[in-house]
Amino acid sequence: MKQLNVIGQTISKTHLKIEKYNDGDGIFVKNLITNEVIEIRFYGIDAPELTPCKKLKQDELETSVSGRLLIELGYKSLEFLKTLAQINDPVTLIQERDNTKDKYGRTLGYLILKDGRIINEEMIKFGFAKAYNKIHCNQLPLYQELNLKAKSEGLGLYSYVKNF
Repeated sequence: MKQLNVIGQTISKTHLKIEKYNDGDGIFVKNLITNEVIEIRFYGIDAPELTPCKKLKQDELETSVSGRLLIELGYKSLEFLKTLAQINDPVTLIQERDNTKDKYGRTLGYLILKDGRIINEEMIKFGFAKAYNKIHCNQLPLYQELNLKAKSEGLGLYSYVKNF
C-alpha cells in the first residue's frame, strides 16, 4: 500500500465500501459493521460542479468558462472517478486528526483503494480535479505539483480548457 506523507496524527477507518457517487470530489461510503453511510469530501481537490449552484457561478467568474461547459466537465470528472472506484469496492479512509469535517459537516479524507492508490491523488494526477486550497490538507503541496504537471501536459479536463 502506498504511504501517505501526512504530518501529525491521523485516523484510519477500514471496513468501508463505496456506496454511491456524489461528484468528482466526493463520494458516499458505507461502514460494513454499522451500516452507516458517510459522505466523504476528498481532501485537497476540487472538481467542477454537476448542477447549477452558487459555487458554479463563482467558478464561472474565476475561470471565464461557461457554466454549461463546467457542468459537462464535472460529468467527465465523475466518469473518471467511476473508473477508479466502483460501487462496493473496499476502501480505507484516512483523516488528519485536527481536520475531519468541512463547514457543511461532510467528512473530509483521503480514500485509499485496495491496490493502494489514493483517489484524491489519482483525480489530480490525471487532470480530472485540481488542487484546492480552500480545504487545507497536508498533501496540498504535492497536489499543487501534480496539478501543474497535469495542466502542462493537457491531461484530463485540461485537454478541453486551460482552467476549471
